[in-house]
Amino acid sequence: MQMKKTVICLIVVVLCFIVLGNVAFAAPGISISNEGITINSTDDPAEISASIKLLLLLTVLSLLPSILIMFTSFTRIIIVLSFLRNSMGTQQTPPNQVVIGLALFLTFFIMSPVMTDINEKALEPFSENRISLEEAIDTSEDIIKDNMLKYTREKDLALFASIAGVEPPEELTDLPLTVVTPAFMISELNTAFRMGFMLYIPFLVIDMVVASTLMAMGMMMLPPVMISMPFKILLFILVDGWNLLTETIIKSFVR
Repeated sequence: MQMKKTVICLIVVVLCFIVLGNVAFAAPGISISNEGITINSTDDPAEISASIKLLLLLTVLSLLPSILIMFTSFTRIIIVLSFLRNSMGTQQTPPNQVVIGLALFLTFFIMSPVMTDINEKALEPFSENRISLEEAIDTSEDIIKDNMLKYTREKDLALFASIAGVEPPEELTDLPLTVVTPAFMISELNTAFRMGFMLYIPFLVIDMVVASTLMAMGMMMLPPVMISMPFKILLFILVDGWNLLTETIIKSFVR
């Protein structure tokens, strides 16, 4: 029962995430002043609905990092970008803020079809009172699970299903979100590490060539990284690395 409540709360938060661009920070029945936020009593359903949306919006801001990590492509993207920086040996270049910002907006770009489906099939009908909250939550859950199952290995699904004692369903979408989410996350980690390995290979070759050359020249005390890093950057620029890497990441989610 507690797990079911947790899943419902997460789906509600995802629904609220779609409202981010549509809900104003001031609503009828709520007054914002220097002393804080005051919620006034009202009997108007429209004002109550706007007040609830604002409160849910504030909740989203605190749970947004967890939503990004669990339900979106953010995990794969940030790990691949981290592998790139480490393989090039550029230390903190690009800075963490730049890497996270790029990963964040790539996530928004990749997840936009899913967000649009939730908005059209769950949020808008619920806002227009055409479906109930429970139906909106179920619809959103199905959309999210369908997206995650595209990139989740059956081996990982079977692992968590067996641990949770869930019988094999007729359709994978019948699996609970508590099974699909961790399976999706470790599948994303597996995919990200594979992409990171492929990134390392060309830069590792450069390191080996530079190290062998320095040893042959008797320059044992000169760190190979100081010599190889400019060549790595040059190689990355010549192949238009940022364009190629971004294209590869985005296409890895197109199925």
